[in-house]
Amino acid sequence: MGKGDKKSKKGKIVKGTYGNTRPRKANKPKATAAKKEAAAK
Repeated sequence: MGKGDKKSKKGKIVKGTYGNTRPRKANKPKATAAKKEAAAK
């Protein structure tokens, strides 16, 4: 497992590809109620 392995996380980083091993973004923080209240003021 190394830089040339397409299935490993390191290999995906080197190749610049995404997949199950390396998802694009973990999870975007959703706009919370507190943030909406601050915007309303």
